[in-house]
Amino acid sequence: MPPSHGPESIERRIDLTNDRALIHRAETEVLGALDQFGYPKAAKFAIRLAFEEAITNAFKHGHKGLSASAPVRVELAVGPDQVSIAVEDQGPGFSPGDVPDPTLDENLEVPTGRGLMLIRAYMTRLEFNDAGNRVRMVFERNDTSE
Repeated sequence: MPPSHGPESIERRIDLTNDRALIHRAETEVLGALDQFGYPKAAKFAIRLAFEEAITNAFKHGHKGLSASAPVRVELAVGPDQVSIAVEDQGPGFSPGDVPDPTLDENLEVPTGRGLMLIRAYMTRLEFNDAGNRVRMVFERNDTSE
């Protein structure tokens, strides 16, 4: 169960450049917020993996061709029952429906779509803005299943 003391939620906005040390620091901040609310190990694994995949996709695909100094914006909201992480890049966006399903036989050797598949598997909801350059991932806590 989450602790009964402390803040009702933790909210942060972080602008990240494609620098592994900064990304690691942001990831540590996310995990620290989860710890403050007593999230179990399995939930922390799922959220960390989804966070890493979203950040990787933003820089690898969204910022392809952009300056390395172009930041990706992360908005984090962690509460006792829910985690919301939005990742927005400065790229032109994409259409989620155009990403090939990596589980289909014809796509097994295609190196795209696995990150989104993992995010969908581990998070409760995955939402995209109309431009396709912002994802919002929601994890709803259910300790009875963990």
